[in-house]
Amino acid sequence: MSTRHVLGKYVRRAAVATGMTAVLVVSAGGAPATASGPGGILDRFPIFTLNVLFTNDTESALLGVEGDGTDEGPIVDGGMRPYGSPSRARTVLDDARREAVTGWPKPGQALWRGHLTLSGGDNFLAGPEFAASLDSGVPFYDGIATREMGYDASAIGNHEFDFGPDTFADFIDSTGGELPFVSANLDFSGEPRLRAKAEDGTIVSSKVLRSSGQRIGVIGLTTPELPAISSPREVEVSGELAEITNGLAGRLARHGVDKILLVSHLQDIDNELALVPRLSGVDAVIGAGGGEILAGEGDRLIPGDTAERGFPLYAEDADGDRVPVVTTTGDYKYVGRLVLTFNWKGEVLRVDERRSGPIRVSGVGPDAVHGDPGVRAQVEKPVAEYVEDMAETTVATTEVPLNGVRAEVRGRETNLGSLLADALAWTGRRQAEEFGVTPPQVGIQNGGGIRNDSTLPAGDITELNTYEVAPFSNFVAVLPEVPRQTLRQLLERGVAASPDASGAFMQVSGLSFRYDTGRTAQVVAEGTNTIVTPGERVRDVVLDDGTVLVADGEVVDGPPVSVATNDFSARGGDGYPFGDAEFTPVGKTYQQALSEYLAEGLNGLVTAERYPVGGTGRITPIG
Repeated sequence: MSTRHVLGKYVRRAAVATGMTAVLVVSAGGAPATASGPGGILDRFPIFTLNVLFTNDTESALLGVEGDGTDEGPIVDGGMRPYGSPSRARTVLDDARREAVTGWPKPGQALWRGHLTLSGGDNFLAGPEFAASLDSGVPFYDGIATREMGYDASAIGNHEFDFGPDTFADFIDSTGGELPFVSANLDFSGEPRLRAKAEDGTIVSSKVLRSSGQRIGVIGLTTPELPAISSPREVEVSGELAEITNGLAGRLARHGVDKILLVSHLQDIDNELALVPRLSGVDAVIGAGGGEILAGEGDRLIPGDTAERGFPLYAEDADGDRVPVVTTTGDYKYVGRLVLTFNWKGEVLRVDERRSGPIRVSGVGPDAVHGDPGVRAQVEKPVAEYVEDMAETTVATTEVPLNGVRAEVRGRETNLGSLLADALAWTGRRQAEEFGVTPPQVGIQNGGGIRNDSTLPAGDITELNTYEVAPFSNFVAVLPEVPRQTLRQLLERGVAASPDASGAFMQVSGLSFRYDTGRTAQVVAEGTNTIVTPGERVRDVVLDDGTVLVADGEVVDGPPVSVATNDFSARGGDGYPFGDAEFTPVGKTYQQALSEYLAEGLNGLVTAERYPVGGTGRITPIG
């Protein structure tokens, strides 16, 4: 049957459904050429409706989340936390996919309908749940959960590299090898295992997906900040996001793909909104990494969650088109839904805002769903048993509450921050002979790497607590010769954002220092650890043995200092200006360092004398 007859038949059906009268004119090549009515009536016919379903930043929240309070009624999955979880998310996705293509179309939608399911990346995150995956080996539990969600494609987030490229490769293997991972601004040629994934088509810059016979192009982007906030090793990152996206969109269009989505992990939805005015040919943007909650007034949210803005957001692109931009928060708490209706040209006729928005993933309340039994059996049950065992293993007792609250460890000295910095220095000295490094005099721990966001009460500290505090696969690293001027600028990096909290704020061991926020703050080039403006805030630095390194803002000449930190920071993470200083990982993660320091270095007892509430004056603001 000719294109004219097929399209004409469809338009007549659409006209009946919408109450419009259509006259179709087809060019000699069989494509629609003109249409009667002002503005071309055919251009206003709904030809295809696409439900874009998505999650992002699921981050190993395999056992669900609590929420700030609970809806009335019993939790339908006994023993589970009331909200989130991959098994429930799978059920919600299955329901949404079924709803997208069954029954009569909703007003304004097309008879021809389809759906895609996308992940915005950060599919796993270091912590006790992911420790279960690491201990069990491939296939990782998170990989199984990701496979069972039924994603059509996944962006690549920053946390995919927290354990290095090889663990990311293991994760990809765990998903079964069928799921495409999309990122157009990453170059994997320097990492053999990921290069192989790019060569076999598992990792791609873009992917053409099919839904109900329609072709939809999906382009992926990863934050250019990747080297500073994760551990991509030899994976190279380009910041030319608009140029790369526009080039791929143009190539897809030349191959007849007229519906194009961008799934981007840029860490903040405002970064996606700022990118859109430079884009051409992208129909919608699914952002990730920022954790924002976008919702309308009628959307049901988890208790304690508040919508920051509406759903969707919009930005005008380089062609003057209004492009919808969406995201949702993580931990399997919501499934996002964006409903787009296209005309015959592949142009977005309308966004169904009434049916677009976050769908709550809940095991309690009027929208409660039972988790998929297969996901519960394969993922949630074994992970829950693993975490329960960790929670019953005591490594030490503390006489004093230990402060790991996020805003505190990222803005001032706390006793838990000091304890972890001490653990790095202690481990560095303990491992120094085996690894042939100078025993460290100083320990530095970035506040952003302390992740429990709570105060550990006086009493037992469990193995689970150590994972909550130090979840990443960051290895203790020793830098044997750090010049004093470099050390001073390291401390400047830590207080550059003060009095605001920052992940770069450092907790220290082996020295004390004073700083003045009224003086010039250090500035580093975005996405690098290159100093643009040296800091002048650090006024005095003294080693624990009394050696003065900085006096009244001036560096005192003398020999370099040996420093223990984590390898994320040693590579310049958080903008730490170590430069090209050589470092040696010494065979222990920072979680292992904490656990062993508690059990052996402190003989199982954290005393109030050694780690008092409020700290011991290692870090003192003076202005």
